[in-house]
Amino acid sequence: MVDVLQHGWKVMRIVVLIIALFAPSAAWAQTPYAGMQSRHIKALSDQQIGDLRAGRGMGLALAAELNGYPGPSHVLELADQLGLNPEQRSKVEAMFSEMRAETTPIGSRLIESEADLDRQFASRTITDESLGSATAAIAKTQGELRQAHLKYHLRTAAVLDQAQLARYAELRGYTSGGASQRHRHHQ
Repeated sequence: MVDVLQHGWKVMRIVVLIIALFAPSAAWAQTPYAGMQSRHIKALSDQQIGDLRAGRGMGLALAAELNGYPGPSHVLELADQLGLNPEQRSKVEAMFSEMRAETTPIGSRLIESEADLDRQFASRTITDESLGSATAAIAKTQGELRQAHLKYHLRTAAVLDQAQLARYAELRGYTSGGASQRHRHHQ
């Protein structure tokens, strides 16, 4: 009987320990947005706002990047390993500057559109009509931003030769999926 009771207490302690360990994560799973209510713009983190203001891609061009169309930023980071000649480097640097000049204002518009939507909800002035307008503006701006980033991936790939594209895929760790082998004709 004593052995049964001792075993029962051991099992009970293990159960209590498991509950204590997983209770905080269970509460977190139920409230994944906790803490976000203090953001200036609820739908955007500080990192996202910084990326948008700086013209960074934020993964918007993954369709290009992961299918063998590198972006100008990463090509410049790997310029020496890719063996860019001076003409290629100059073209990619120019594209990078053009891309930032184009995407930074679009990113600023996106931030403002998200801030407007946030203000409407915060002030409780949102209506079905203003919600439709705000989300349509955000979607349009997101599409413009994504197109701009993808366009520069397309243009950057056209500056590199097949060996450089293959090397890029290798340096970025994409060769196991065959990204460099799937690369098709580039303009």
